[in-house]
Amino acid sequence: MLKDNFEQVRLVGGDSSCSGRVEVYHGQWGTVCDEDWDMADAAVVCRELGCGDPVDAVGSAHFGQGSGQIWMNEVSCSGSESTLKSCSSRGWGEHYCSHDRDAGVRCSETHLVGGSRCSGMLEILHNQMWMSVCDAAFDQQDAEVVCRELDCGAPVQVLRAAAFDKGDAQMWTQEIHCRGNESQIRLCSTVNDTQCSQENNVELKCAGKR
Repeated sequence: MLKDNFEQVRLVGGDSSCSGRVEVYHGQWGTVCDEDWDMADAAVVCRELGCGDPVDAVGSAHFGQGSGQIWMNEVSCSGSESTLKSCSSRGWGEHYCSHDRDAGVRCSETHLVGGSRCSGMLEILHNQMWMSVCDAAFDQQDAEVVCRELDCGAPVQVLRAAAFDKGDAQMWTQEIHCRGNESQIRLCSTVNDTQCSQENNVELKCAGKR
């Protein structure tokens, strides 16, 4: 996300743009200490970066140790803030940590929109853009992976009618093929380009109610 024409937060060392060591910009890039680091803090980072919901808030330099400044410590977000800098902390550079306690996050690259957290139209993050998914080849195995990634239990129903608002997201034009045991939809294989319209968006209900 851009704010004041430059990045304010980034994730480094992860396997995607939505996971990694949290670094904030305050004249130069620096890290965040994991003291009191939790899912509410991770939620703000994920939102600021345009990713999905937080999957994990990690510490102990899970994504490797940073270098230079440790800018934030004892971060306390409510979870509703738009930027990490809006959250309270001990103050810039006020810490008693070393880089072996650098904080990190994993954010989902999948979400369901138009219903609840666990039901709605499926969108996946691709090249920093949320895209809807064509239902042409979407099946139970694919649904199991999505519901698992969102921590929403088992899939209840894959809908192929416009039960939810179709939205205006661009369509992902590849068919997704999951084995069913993947932890994230982005780990599934994709094949072929398919022609699909907004009337054919995947819509999904998972057992979870969150």
